[in-house]
Amino acid sequence: MPLSDLLNTIKNTMGLQHKSDIQVIAKHLAGAYHSADYPNGDDTAVIPTSNGYNLFSGEGFLEEFVQQDPWFAGWCGVMVNASDIAAMGGRPTAIINSYWGQDDGITAKIFEGMAAASQVFQIPIVGGHTNLRAEKPQLAVSILGKANTLLSGFSAKPGQALIAAIDCRGDYRAPFLNWNAATSAPAERLRGDMELLPNIAENSLATACKDISQAGLLGTCLMMLESSKAGALINLESIPKPKTIPWQQWLCSFPSYGYLLSADEENVSTLINLFNDRDISAAPIGHITRKKSLFVTHKNETECFWDLEQSPLTGMGQQEIKYKEKSIQKSTPANHSITREYYA
Repeated sequence: MPLSDLLNTIKNTMGLQHKSDIQVIAKHLAGAYHSADYPNGDDTAVIPTSNGYNLFSGEGFLEEFVQQDPWFAGWCGVMVNASDIAAMGGRPTAIINSYWGQDDGITAKIFEGMAAASQVFQIPIVGGHTNLRAEKPQLAVSILGKANTLLSGFSAKPGQALIAAIDCRGDYRAPFLNWNAATSAPAERLRGDMELLPNIAENSLATACKDISQAGLLGTCLMMLESSKAGALINLESIPKPKTIPWQQWLCSFPSYGYLLSADEENVSTLINLFNDRDISAAPIGHITRKKSLFVTHKNETECFWDLEQSPLTGMGQQEIKYKEKSIQKSTPANHSITREYYA
């Protein structure tokens, strides 16, 4: 498949369309109370404290996913929120959930999955909201976390390397493109893998990070670039990928463990080794540029995947970010009233 056809296919996926819907919600919240110094757009909300940062994240799940794979939906309620906390350089501390459904087998499986993930990741479920008189099962999960030093999607800088770290030990959990490298893995290993991210933050090995979301690797990269008011050039063949999975499928996948990081060149080898030492596939896949577009190269082809100057994705990169230089120096990125993933 020509590179242009591949990128056009990915550009029209539902995962990216969901992210563009954030622009609609942002307009409705224009009149909400907010701080001009802390715009929305990161993986979690950030609340500075006297000894670090409190983090707050939320995820809502598609009805189709909840109905067709309720146990995994409950598991993901914990896992994907914990991943967002880790992407900010934090450690999760507590979970609450909001659930609508009935007293039936679907509900039982959802909470069995959530309880199992709570045990594996050792995060307590401390409360929530329940309605067992609803017509359809609907699930949303929120999580609190704590960080000593922050990573942020607002802090990618031109000239830095772009790194992808993905656990390729797994398989798809049908019928969706969810790459599951978690549910059968040892609990201690999963916790250790997630601990890499706060360690990276605390040792100043990277400045920006995002958890690869349902928008896929390229869509997640776009969100980082939009917040950072930057662009990137990605070499497709450098992206970690299971050999048997075609690019069209892999670039639309949601990995159970997958992160994009930007880092100064002198830290790249250290970062790669940290992930590789735990058998997580990691590699530099490109670099951050000043031009606010995402370009992709493959063999002898180069194509523009998205021009952010012409077409914003979430709209979150359009704010004036007056705090940006200060945030990079003091490790204080955006504070949000609620996370962008919640609206997606």
